[in-house]
Amino acid sequence: MTAKTLRVGLVQQACSNDRAVSIAASEAGVRDAAARGAKLVMLQELHTSLYFCQHESTDLFDLAEPIPGPSTEWLGRLAKELDIVLVGSLFERRAPGLYHNTAVVMDRDGTMVGKYRKMHIPDDPGYYEKFYFTPGDLGFTPIATSVGKLGLLVCWDQWYPEAARLMALAGADLLLYPTAIGNNPEDPEDERERQREAWVTIQRAHAVANGLPVLVANRIGHEPDPTGQTPGQRFWGTSFVAGPRGEFLARASTDQPEVLVVDIDLARSENVRRWWPFLRDRRIEAYGDLVKRFRD
Repeated sequence: MTAKTLRVGLVQQACSNDRAVSIAASEAGVRDAAARGAKLVMLQELHTSLYFCQHESTDLFDLAEPIPGPSTEWLGRLAKELDIVLVGSLFERRAPGLYHNTAVVMDRDGTMVGKYRKMHIPDDPGYYEKFYFTPGDLGFTPIATSVGKLGLLVCWDQWYPEAARLMALAGADLLLYPTAIGNNPEDPEDERERQREAWVTIQRAHAVANGLPVLVANRIGHEPDPTGQTPGQRFWGTSFVAGPRGEFLARASTDQPEVLVVDIDLARSENVRRWWPFLRDRRIEAYGDLVKRFRD
């Protein structure tokens, strides 16, 4: 098949408790990617602030904003000016007492063409997201843009093969994961590395299982626990782009701000699926128990 090249950009950054500083870093990364020819640019999860879910405080709901709102206006202006499709990640205030972890997609004309509300919500030490976020209710539906259909998922969603598969079955051209993940800096180095490698491996597996490119943008830096009860989180970066056989097309460092820009041949997905026809060979009539919590 004839190659169909899409140049993509990922922005890996540290964040600040000063919104203006975080937004400036995000915008600088987006402009860098666009200047290098990227037509699709993705920012990391909750890129306008520190990762506030390390503890529970009702005051932190003040960080949330409506959609559309200030951030979507800014992202839309930027997308239009740079003639790119831009993916951002926001703390959405849907209604009083109702909040979501939401990713938005702005097309090249600056309009918001879709949003995705994070479906899987963690509740672990240092990641108390169930306190802040209502699980998404928009399902697993790719967002149609001028550069293709984006299977947009968010962070904790990346551990679930069901989410990636449903996006693929709905016609996604790429899988995208804006992310904020790291580990306890006091854990032994080998344990921290096992966690990071598991995170990389599961997402490369989504590429292989579905024959689709995967884009992952993660933050960097140590963010202390404001309560002082834990050592905080050290976010491990490692943003990457994988091809439809899981091969690395680009990888970022674990601890430096970077803007990855790489060309993806979208036609390769068709070729890979012809050789590895996993969708053809699925035994869908035998999978009914997947909708159960557990098979007792």
